[in-house]
Amino acid sequence: MEIKWKEMFSLSPPQGVTFTVSDHTVEVKGKLGTVVRVFKDNYVRVVPDGNSIKIMVSKENRRNRGIAGTWYSEIRNAFRGVTEGFRYEMKIDYTHFPMRVSVRGNRVVIENFLGERSPRYADIVGNTKVSVKGDRVTLEGIDRRQLGETAANIERATKIKGFDLRVFQDGVYLISKGE
Repeated sequence: MEIKWKEMFSLSPPQGVTFTVSDHTVEVKGKLGTVVRVFKDNYVRVVPDGNSIKIMVSKENRRNRGIAGTWYSEIRNAFRGVTEGFRYEMKIDYTHFPMRVSVRGNRVVIENFLGERSPRYADIVGNTKVSVKGDRVTLEGIDRRQLGETAANIERATKIKGFDLRVFQDGVYLISKGE
């Protein structure tokens, strides 16, 4: 019995963006760089169609529509990332002990957090560029997943344990996703 595939979404890349679809991998190239995504599922498929990408489902149900919608957003964000890029802004917030945040290699170093003697570290994921200026931490890159994961790593590194969070509000927090 042959499976009938139904088209759920169709995406056309913006001008200056090229893509290749091979096996379960979509590679998007633009002026800012390359984003690679792996899409693997038995009931949802990514198919090239001339100068567009089609997302097909074998059986239209809630699960498959959800996966197809997620893949549509991933590819759309890849198109946007390689043309415009993404920028996240974080704020360094402290009340008594002045925190020092710096970038060393592929890690963000947070010193003097709540007066602690040992520094805390947060990994920078992928090709995300992190810069610190005053009380702001700026993250820039073409891959939205990597930006989000880096921001989460920084927030997680400044998580307070054992204190009342309503009183101790020190940390580094995401304040804007200037996209």
